[in-house]
Amino acid sequence: MSGPVVAALGGGHGLAASLAALRFVTDEISAIVTVADNGGSSGRLRDEFGVLPPGDLRMALAALCEETEWGHTWRDVLQHRFAGDGPLGGHALGNLLIVALWELHDDPVAGLELVGRLLNARGRVLPMAAVPLDIEADVVDPQRPGEIELVRGQAQVAKARGDVREVRLVPADPPAYPESVAAIRAADWVLLGPGSWFTSVMPHLLVPDIAEALAVTRARRLLVLNLEMVTTETAGFTATDYLQSFAECAPGTRLDAVLADPSVVDDEAALVEACRDLGAELHVHRVARVGQPGQHDRLRLAAALQDVLGSERRP
Repeated sequence: MSGPVVAALGGGHGLAASLAALRFVTDEISAIVTVADNGGSSGRLRDEFGVLPPGDLRMALAALCEETEWGHTWRDVLQHRFAGDGPLGGHALGNLLIVALWELHDDPVAGLELVGRLLNARGRVLPMAAVPLDIEADVVDPQRPGEIELVRGQAQVAKARGDVREVRLVPADPPAYPESVAAIRAADWVLLGPGSWFTSVMPHLLVPDIAEALAVTRARRLLVLNLEMVTTETAGFTATDYLQSFAECAPGTRLDAVLADPSVVDDEAALVEACRDLGAELHVHRVARVGQPGQHDRLRLAAALQDVLGSERRP
């Protein structure tokens, strides 16, 4: 298979959905994954060993697995989570494998590439930053509009009740992985989203080297909107609000295309205008599963991505 060179930015289930679809479009995929998770198995391993949180990296690798019995078997092994209340309870086996490889190799990317070889992954997975990050947010409770609560931690921000006004990274100026910056600069297309807006998608724009690469890359930039507009993080958001939020978080960074499921387009004229303000064309395609409107159908999403990514290559 040949296809455009794609750098896909995000984390968690949203990035995994994009990667599972991209595998049908191109072999040239670099997943650039947020490293701010502080909950569950990832948080425990991060605290105990001082490593990058492995969970979102594991999910991205699993999503890129080869479409064979071998690939699916090792994907399922990687995703297996131990039950019970003992020391292993709640840990994903893939998280333990990744941390073990990191102890054997000085470069975390080398460990991730070994897991990718085990899966015969179509593409590579890279951390967004070279150090573990924390997310810090100013949150306003609608019932107490004059009070701002400082919430720290990805898991905590994702569950915070109220309007997220501003998001920051701790440390504020983290070093990006050089391979991640190079992948963005070398891409034909850069994908952002879908995913948790303030804790999986926007953090990339807060890493200075990543933000600069996004601003100067010759790649075309595609934002894939979520299937569910209103979440705990984005209470009251419309599709247009997401684009306005992007403009506020990344002033000066243009988009070339926005992909949306028709179910989230409540005011098409306003959304088209918001896209134009960012330099983007709106593409509306059905990408949700039938009967499961909050989940992506990977084949539908693949067809939509094929249409958008094949529409124009970089100059």
